[in-house]
Amino acid sequence: MDTCYFKWGFGVMVFRDQRMKKNVYWKYIRHETLEEYRSGINHLLSNGLHIEGIVCDGKRGLFTAFGNIPVQMCQFHQVAIVTRYITRNPKLTAGMELKILTYNLTRSTRVEFADQLNAWHNRWEKFLNEKSYNKENKKWSYTHRRLRSAYRSLKTNMEYLFAYLEYPDLGIPNTTNSLEGKFSRLKTKLRVHSGLKEWRKRRIIDEILSK
Repeated sequence: MDTCYFKWGFGVMVFRDQRMKKNVYWKYIRHETLEEYRSGINHLLSNGLHIEGIVCDGKRGLFTAFGNIPVQMCQFHQVAIVTRYITRNPKLTAGMELKILTYNLTRSTRVEFADQLNAWHNRWEKFLNEKSYNKENKKWSYTHRRLRSAYRSLKTNMEYLFAYLEYPDLGIPNTTNSLEGKFSRLKTKLRVHSGLKEWRKRRIIDEILSK
């Protein structure tokens, strides 16, 4: 499940069945919230759909919002989060190493990745704890805040990055890429028809998502 925005306050939240390769439910939303996702899941359950697992991005609260249903954090989104913090071309050696480690995420098991991440942190812990003094506000802050944030994101999401391996019989995908392809098509189509009123855009979205 994921959300695609076309402009501020106009998005579509989509729930896709990976096995059937079919979008089973979508709803138009103004803001992507935990309650909207929970409402969507409850709608599917109330209509008799059995949900074996969920793949989603790292939005706060999603991982623990659905009881005992296994949740997989999209590994593509996780890589993107780290990249936003350290950029595609990090200048610091610690950042370069973390980039390589992160890009190997899809080829690792949970134990392997956790061991490598812990080894990286132990190697750079002193560096990560360095602080700088700001003369203007007269406060100390961490010098490498973005690098620390990238590490913290990986550490925090670790428990949900490998559900697809821990429940092999369920066939849970490790990314939301099946939806991303649909979203790319939607955005391309609507760019061509940028002058349409919103209700007409919804008709195009409905047509594409129903196929």
